[in-house]
Amino acid sequence: MEMEDQMESRRRQGTSKEDLISERTGSLGCCGWVIVILSGLFTICLFPFTIWFCLKIVQEYERAVIFRLGRITDRKAKGPGIFFILPCTDSFVKVDLRAVSFNIPPQEILTKDSVTVSVDGVVYFRVNDPIASVANVSNVNFATCLLAQTTLRNVLGTKNLAEVLSDRVGIAHSMQATLDEATDNWGIKVERVEIKDVQLPVQLQRAMAAEAEAAREARAKVIAAEGEMNASRALKEASLVIAESPSARQLRYLQTLNTIAAEKNSTIIFPLPMDVMSHFMRKGGPDIYTYQHLC
Repeated sequence: MEMEDQMESRRRQGTSKEDLISERTGSLGCCGWVIVILSGLFTICLFPFTIWFCLKIVQEYERAVIFRLGRITDRKAKGPGIFFILPCTDSFVKVDLRAVSFNIPPQEILTKDSVTVSVDGVVYFRVNDPIASVANVSNVNFATCLLAQTTLRNVLGTKNLAEVLSDRVGIAHSMQATLDEATDNWGIKVERVEIKDVQLPVQLQRAMAAEAEAAREARAKVIAAEGEMNASRALKEASLVIAESPSARQLRYLQTLNTIAAEKNSTIIFPLPMDVMSHFMRKGGPDIYTYQHLC
């Protein structure tokens, strides 16, 4: 799918460029050729001096779009290195091919769920077609910056607040595809778009913080309740096991004494088994039994 999109983009770019060249590289006319011939003769006659006006140099990262009597002379930009122009009839425009970055100013955007947020970002692009960038738009950097602002507002206007906060990568990719398609006729290739910051109103921040705190407290209470339930089940199972074995009950008494002796040495606790009390109660007869129930 990506390869098909690239081929379609190249085809559109090639068609646009061919139309652009065909419109601007027609015949110069009789007067135009006369001026060009006179300029060439003038250059030859004053060759030692005009050489400094005819030879131009562009850097490795630059290209030169040459205009002859106001028309683009070639289908391909000149450079890098040395190239030749006629001093009286030719002019040229240097185009920088290096990547350019600019910040998208903070945009006040109303999301799909009617929440106002302030979003800014950064865009990286470079000139892919020097001729189209010179002939099709007056200021390619300024035009791309304005288009990025409107694209940011249009894309975020279709998202709700949760998507804006969580799906920044998807929003950046969507913006990049939209910008790349829109600036194709300008000879621009958008390489990367990033969402820098999403600023929420102070009241909304407080509401979201309170909501998150309440959700955390609710989860903590649920976890504590589950822990109490599991502990009660474990105690029930332990009591059943201890009830089945009197020796286990005695070992539990001794373990409790050991624990208390390790923590509080001044306190002595001696557990009295209920079996001993029941023996004395049977010896005491009904009076003791009646006294126990009255107590």
